[in-house]
Amino acid sequence: MGRVTRRAFAGAMLAGLTAAGGAVAWGATTGGDADEHEKAEARRRAGSGELRGMWLSTVTNRDWPSRAGLTAAEQRAELLAHLDMAARCRLNAVIFQVRPTADALWPSPYEPWSQYLTGAQGEDPGWDPLGTAVEEAHARGLELHAWFNPYRIANHADPTKLVASHPARENPDWVVPYGGKLYYNPGLPAVRAFVQDAMLDALKKYAIDAVHWDDYFYPYPVAGEVFDDDATYTQYGGDFEDRASWRRDNTDKLVRETAVRVKKIRPGTQFGISPFGVWRNASTDSLGSDTQAGVQTYDDLYADTRKWVREGWIDYICPQLYWSAHPLDQQVPANYAVLLPWWAEVARGSGTQLYIGEALYKAGDPAQPEAWQDPAELSRHLTLAKEHPEARGHVFFAAKEVGEDKIGAMARVVADHYQRSARTPR
Repeated sequence: MGRVTRRAFAGAMLAGLTAAGGAVAWGATTGGDADEHEKAEARRRAGSGELRGMWLSTVTNRDWPSRAGLTAAEQRAELLAHLDMAARCRLNAVIFQVRPTADALWPSPYEPWSQYLTGAQGEDPGWDPLGTAVEEAHARGLELHAWFNPYRIANHADPTKLVASHPARENPDWVVPYGGKLYYNPGLPAVRAFVQDAMLDALKKYAIDAVHWDDYFYPYPVAGEVFDDDATYTQYGGDFEDRASWRRDNTDKLVRETAVRVKKIRPGTQFGISPFGVWRNASTDSLGSDTQAGVQTYDDLYADTRKWVREGWIDYICPQLYWSAHPLDQQVPANYAVLLPWWAEVARGSGTQLYIGEALYKAGDPAQPEAWQDPAELSRHLTLAKEHPEARGHVFFAAKEVGEDKIGAMARVVADHYQRSARTPR
């Protein structure tokens, strides 16, 4: 596609913002009528519920623990500090990563203790992080969504680095090395059954409020490499017209089967997924978004996220809309103000709640475009979302940035939108 001039791009984006009610959202000030509208909107949302969440990532010790090898008391103190921060910001949900790499942050009979706790995979940390998180979150009026990664085994490609009793070592035929990492093979029925058992063990043991997955299904494409599932496709893919359709069906099966099991184990628990923000580009599919994304979940991750919403298989979807909404921002391949109404339309009438994943981590990052240096950027996202009643909340990536808040972007969100507490939608 040819290069879009800055003027043409700005005109198109302003038109899109106006159509979505975003022209007002981008304004620096509003009049009295707008203030009354904001008050009415706040009352409506307080009555119907609004998710205000943050992700708490543990893979590679991104957010917590600050480093592997802290004492149990130090780990616990850091965890509680994150929960306290969420409560102070008047958030109402924490999405806690408890199975980052085919491991566990609770005593699991299926998988080893996570190396991100003690520094050694399989080593007992001396306490129960997930159990503590559930109890302490609830004590603060926060929901605890347990965040699992279904298929990632390791961020390296050496199975001998896994603890000897690791299921991936006991079942080497389940494992596919790809892009310098190890993954379980989603095409194997035994793998799909095992990862469900491993994840849902936590649901059986704890009163978690939601089972949450992120954007990793089949791995993101790596140039020059092939995900080698030839033998599996030969064995199980005969009923499909091509490998891509078979892979999507494998992912669909994991979603549908997990959804049924979640409700059977603990009926009040939600099941939510947070995918990459682009399902398909409109240039690929007329139903897609007006974007130019290099990755499309349908085609590259074999995840038909739109279908899951429309079919009502999941309770909520939280697409990661990690782009600026600025009408002059040439941060192609996508723009927040384009994707927000697209997802609102997908969710409309589906029965699936729509929450929006927000890129707090970009705020104040000097490597990001100019829009992300403005402390008001994320607050404008929330203002824009109020024009779309399907958008019932926001989740911020991630906890470390909620605490650091380099340029005051989170403080601005709280001041502009979270002046009062809110319950979550149910």
